Amino acid sequence: MINKGTIALGLIVGTAVGAALGVLFAPDKGSKTREYIKDESLNVVDVIKKDASVLKEDLTASAKAGKAKFNEEFGKAANKASHKADDLIDLLEKGLSALKEKNKKFQNS
Repeated sequence: MINKGTIALGLIVGTAVGAALGVLFAPDKGSKTREYIKDESLNVVDVIKKDASVLKEDLTASAKAGKAKFNEEFGKAANKASHKADDLIDLLEKGLSALKEKNKKFQNS
């Protein structure tokens, strides 16, 4: 699958190659060629800015989705741990109760 970074890189490289070939085979005067290069450079900068903005938005959305998923999974794990802690507390209380009964026997002797 092609990602947006690959597309952006291809677009940038393609634009640079096209501009270089345009300069080599340009029939216009130097001043017109320089103006063309300037305009194309500005176009490339605009494309890069737009791609960077889209990439930033995608990364932000991914981070938010990842954070939400993490929070959901963490909540599930905390809930499960809480139930396990209750089970452990019950077991410890039963053990303590048994120990108290044994201790009472020693105290009565």
